[in-house]
Amino acid sequence: MNIELGKFNTLEVVKTVDFGVYLDGEQEGEILLPTRYVPDNCQVGDFLNVFLYLDNEERLIATTLTPLVQVGEFACLEVAWVNQFGAFLNWGLMKDLFVPFSEQKMKMLVGNKYVIHAHVDEESYRIVASAKVERYFSKEEPTYEPDDEVNILIWQKTDLGFKAIIDNKFGGLLYDSEIFQPLHTGMTLKAYVKQVREDEKIDLVLQKPGFEKIDDFAKSLLQYIQTHGGSVAVNDKSPAEEIYDIFQVSKKTFKKAVGDLYRRRLIKLTDVGLELVG
Repeated sequence: MNIELGKFNTLEVVKTVDFGVYLDGEQEGEILLPTRYVPDNCQVGDFLNVFLYLDNEERLIATTLTPLVQVGEFACLEVAWVNQFGAFLNWGLMKDLFVPFSEQKMKMLVGNKYVIHAHVDEESYRIVASAKVERYFSKEEPTYEPDDEVNILIWQKTDLGFKAIIDNKFGGLLYDSEIFQPLHTGMTLKAYVKQVREDEKIDLVLQKPGFEKIDDFAKSLLQYIQTHGGSVAVNDKSPAEEIYDIFQVSKKTFKKAVGDLYRRRLIKLTDVGLELVG
């Protein structure tokens, strides 16, 4: 078994002491789990799932706390303090996560949040973070198909829209013209693959493409009108923002659903909105 620094490991309790228990780290030796993290009724021979990092003395130490980021992952974290060597991020553990100046895109400021990648520095064997996240994207070829659902972390605003990190692996882009909800750096949400381009860049959308979405929303829209007295003061000429505030869909999706219901003669369009027929 190889110990993985900056990740969760399942280790055996081999010794109890006044200030905690020691875990079998095999070639790394015994690793302390301080008393505050030791589960009730813990005994020698038990196996515990613990996160491993380095304490202030650069010794391996274990915790049962779950950090805000693990090695190999991206996250948006807040700067707790800075010194002459770099910035230190709050990642939910006793010891803050270090970002050297050389790994900052701009000087990090206390209280601000930044998207980073956590990794083990090969020279110092320390867990560190980098704001230069592009260099840590996977070099693998993306195998996504259109309409695949993915998890994304909003990373950066650009002239075209928002850059996002997909499934902790790849970079992607949401275009402004296809965004109908407020977004900001650090948000995590579901998205859908629109296409993987020939240059292997990935375009994303926030709403499930295709007619399944339209059909589902057409039913929801009809039900909404029915439960609001048979009419609603919004139509296909209403601003996209107003439509999204009420229904959480794009104006394009709304207009397709209105057209579907109109063709089926379930609603009629008025100057001020939509009404049920009959």
